[in-house]
Amino acid sequence: MSTGTRIGKVERNTAETSILIKVDLDGTGAYDVSTGIGFLDHMVEQFSKHSLIDVTMKVEGDLHVDQHHTTEDSAIALGQALLDALGDKAGIGRYGSAYSPMDETLSRVALDISGRPYCVWNAKFSQEKLGEWDTELIQHWFESIAQSAGLTLHCELLYGQNNHHICESLYKGFARAMRIAVERDPRKGEAIPSTKGQLGG
Repeated sequence: MSTGTRIGKVERNTAETSILIKVDLDGTGAYDVSTGIGFLDHMVEQFSKHSLIDVTMKVEGDLHVDQHHTTEDSAIALGQALLDALGDKAGIGRYGSAYSPMDETLSRVALDISGRPYCVWNAKFSQEKLGEWDTELIQHWFESIAQSAGLTLHCELLYGQNNHHICESLYKGFARAMRIAVERDPRKGEAIPSTKGQLGG
């Protein structure tokens, strides 16, 4: 899908979660997000707003068990929707990076829409929860979206103390890096941004 509307849609239903996700890479940052986990909603909304990727995300998960399946499956489905919207990836920037300051916190996110999933995570939290969300699941969310979207993704906290700021800085940095990477470069035309003629593999 190298021309026209770049929209991806995923419906994912398992015994653990029921998910509907739709993305528009050429949107305005409009969002409609409901996962049942308030802080996760807030972070996906930040991703949408700062990437300018429209995101509809509706998740019903087994939160009576814990938050793991909802967190993991929402990231998997979002990554699949992004991959669907990217199509053959013709003409995209492919690479993106961003420094993201938030008060005392500074993070750096760099990524390559390479088709070779890999996540390097260098960030820690000093409390177990943000709102009701388990902070140990934040790294897992990024690892899951990297796997499903085929991203080489590096997330690093350079410094910071406030856990809310740390998390939000990382999501905003991811959003801004994705915005750069998915945008079409008019100089590339319909060329695949790889000397191999394809991305991945």
